Amino acid sequence: MPRSERPTAELLDDARRGSRAALAQLLSHVERGGEPAREVGKLTYPLGGAAYTVGLTGAPGAGKSTLVAGLVAALRARAHQIAVLAVDPTSPFTGGAILGDRVRMQDHVLDAAVFIRSMATRGHLGGLSLATPEAIRVLDAVGFDWVVVETVGVGQVEVEVAGAADTTLVVLTPGWGDAVQASKAGLLEIADVFVVNKADRPAVEEARRDLEHMLDLASLEEGAWRPPIVTTVASESKGIDDLVVAIDEHRAWLTDTGALAVKRAARLCEELVGIVSERVIERVTALRSGADFERLQAKVAAREVDPWTAADELLARLE
Repeated sequence: MPRSERPTAELLDDARRGSRAALAQLLSHVERGGEPAREVGKLTYPLGGAAYTVGLTGAPGAGKSTLVAGLVAALRARAHQIAVLAVDPTSPFTGGAILGDRVRMQDHVLDAAVFIRSMATRGHLGGLSLATPEAIRVLDAVGFDWVVVETVGVGQVEVEVAGAADTTLVVLTPGWGDAVQASKAGLLEIADVFVVNKADRPAVEEARRDLEHMLDLASLEEGAWRPPIVTTVASESKGIDDLVVAIDEHRAWLTDTGALAVKRAARLCEELVGIVSERVIERVTALRSGADFERLQAKVAAREVDPWTAADELLARLE
């Protein structure tokens, strides 16, 4: 049987025994979406729930990949098994900046306990909002206890993907007006830890002060988590230990307050809504080639029926 047609259960068994080729195929199924992705999801869901996820986002040039490489090294020193998903929502191919990310992580390429994968939207109807949690679940199911999700930018998709992690790191650099940009991009809402990277540059204290000021204005509720601000020089491995401590403290807070379970339940709810939406879109797309759709479309165009009534009739056919 050709490798591409191997049963999903067989691929999963091989991946759980350490086969990187089988794991890569499972993730490819997830990226493409459709029935193969659903089969992967059904098999891996009962095996997941143990991995801790860290999302990492920030403007291009902030040094995220170098920071991830340092974070991976620190976690490996604790004997953890780590998977890194480098997410690119703009390209259907694993090229460009993603390959650059891998070059910066070369120190970990030969480590059997580290897995690095670039991931793009490709053909998945639900896009990264569905493909990413499914990919994380695959990595969780095969035994990685930490999954780091790095996005390439700070657009809406990137913010949503990174913000869906257990702990979300927002990476900024001094001197670029990043504090204001963070506010505009909605990063304040998703940040659990702020990382001011390249802290050997001038204006690092100004960046810290601006962030502290914005956090003061955020009017956090009593007992709420206040994101710490960690300064790093990732290229020199400075501040990485402080970053790991901040992640540990956030994880402990989530666990002690019960917020981790609440956060994960909300995430599953959003994923469920996304899956239902994707299935509805698939069925509506199939209806477009039918006579009923053309009839209703003609009536809407002739203003004999309003679009909402026509939509209700189409939705009724999905029941």
